[in-house]
Amino acid sequence: MLSSFISKSSSATTVGFLVFLIGFITQTVATGGFPYSSTHSLSRPVIWSFFPPNTFSAGFQLLIEATSVPGSPGISWSKRDVCSKMDDATCFLTMNKIYIWLVRTFFSGLCVHSIYFDNIIPNASGVRKTIIYFLKPSYWTGKEGNKVEEGRICSCFGSVPPVEHLTPDDQDVLEEETLVKKQAMDGTVDPNIAVQIHGLAKMYPGMIKLDEYSQRPVVLSSWTQWCMEENYYQLFDWYKSSYWWGCKFNLIRLKTALIYGDSIRSSVGMSNIRKMIGVCPQFDILWDALSSEEHLHLFASIKGLPPVSIKPIAEKLLADVKLTGAAKIRAGSYCGGMKRRLSVAIALIGDPKLVFLDEPTTGMDPITRRHVWDIIQESKKGRAIILTMHSMEEADILGDRIGIMAKGRLRCIGTSIRLKSRFGTGFITTVSFLENKNNGAGNSPEPLKRFFKKGFFEELQYREYEFGISDIQLGLATLEEVFLNIARWAELESATAEGTVVTLELESGILVEIPVGARFVGIPGTENAENPRGMMVEVYWQQDGSGSMCISGHSPEMRTPQNFSVLYEPPSQVLGRTQRRVRGSVIAYESSD
Repeated sequence: MLSSFISKSSSATTVGFLVFLIGFITQTVATGGFPYSSTHSLSRPVIWSFFPPNTFSAGFQLLIEATSVPGSPGISWSKRDVCSKMDDATCFLTMNKIYIWLVRTFFSGLCVHSIYFDNIIPNASGVRKTIIYFLKPSYWTGKEGNKVEEGRICSCFGSVPPVEHLTPDDQDVLEEETLVKKQAMDGTVDPNIAVQIHGLAKMYPGMIKLDEYSQRPVVLSSWTQWCMEENYYQLFDWYKSSYWWGCKFNLIRLKTALIYGDSIRSSVGMSNIRKMIGVCPQFDILWDALSSEEHLHLFASIKGLPPVSIKPIAEKLLADVKLTGAAKIRAGSYCGGMKRRLSVAIALIGDPKLVFLDEPTTGMDPITRRHVWDIIQESKKGRAIILTMHSMEEADILGDRIGIMAKGRLRCIGTSIRLKSRFGTGFITTVSFLENKNNGAGNSPEPLKRFFKKGFFEELQYREYEFGISDIQLGLATLEEVFLNIARWAELESATAEGTVVTLELESGILVEIPVGARFVGIPGTENAENPRGMMVEVYWQQDGSGSMCISGHSPEMRTPQNFSVLYEPPSQVLGRTQRRVRGSVIAYESSD
């Protein structure tokens, strides 16, 4: 019963020790006769007996008294209601009364209360039933148990403050959000959609003041649909800002989530969901004393697999993740990569229809990582797989649909090619020149650049000897570049709103304060009659070890072209005295997204 109120193992250890300590004291008192005697009022032994160790101790004391004298008959089952003491006048408690009280306490007290509290108290995910759930026929019959009104998701910190919904910037995200909203309003449930989330919001409650962002929402994509048809992945790559780390408390609001048509807010729905999902968490949850073979046998039994099929299934999975040779070795001696492979095998056991893999290849060497990629590719047949990862190379290879989140919002969703074409820098042409080629154009790329602006690829092939070209390659931008562009725009959006700036030192000695994520920056004070738009620089960004954007370099100062427009212009003023310090303006191509 007490476990219903405890959500952490550390708390359980403390409470368990307190129960033992209190029980030891009360049992010691009970052996002295308190309060089971005629000298005490009836209310005292009744209240005392609600703590099971007390009645158990009293019964044990009766056994001691009944067998303390040599030749004593003890207590038999047929005479359990007979007072064991010689003086019937002082007899207050019999073994039969103790049996009745213990059984009554178990069934009418602890057992019922345990089940009731376990259902109405929010679990670690904030899910609970209503206080009158047992009065609903659906709870007993199992029918209509998939209605989302049956359950309730709440926060351990009370009601979650409302989150103002923001319209997605990306058209694909907006279309998918509109679709899931329409389905939710119409009550449409498609059992072929693997995951569909309605009304998700996650916020830091501000209980721990980390920085200026601690009270800002983390996830704002309240109605973004995460739905996958079978045989597809949907991969979400999380861009973690620096202020995400180390946060202990969070608030989650979720209207509902449907897994193949079953609601997580339903007891029957959750029962069905648990049978069809597999999970590989970010951190391995393994027992050091068990071998990989024993782990798979254990989880196969929990999944309800037929006993005759457990051994061959475990052997196949071990072979798939290359752990056959270590099948009988304790997992405590495994390296990090071996543990991750075992976690992947556990997630795939029981042929789940939906698999969640949280950074499954962490700690693996390149060869093993590639092998696990093949396993995931093969495993997607007949199921949906959701992966979260930070490797753009892995996302590009595995993801049939890719979603990228930055600053708490889903910024884009689509195939790899679509994301590259929409958020990359376009096509990249690589031209290689022959060595020791000396004709009219020589090996200089400048004539080629001028020609490329007005020429065609087929004409390049005709004039490859003239320019000394040995090879021409055309390709899209990498997914890593797409991710950095999206992260940079998210940082810029937040920086302009919050006033977060970094200092850029130019070769001319000017210190320019720019918003984080700004790519093209205009330099105030460089305007003149010949150059009325002034000078600008292109800033290059990269991510540091914590995921924050930092400056990796910048271009030389150049004239600002006419086709640039101002996106953000702070007050242009000199901020320093001994050294010139200005605030830069954010500019971009007029045709830019």
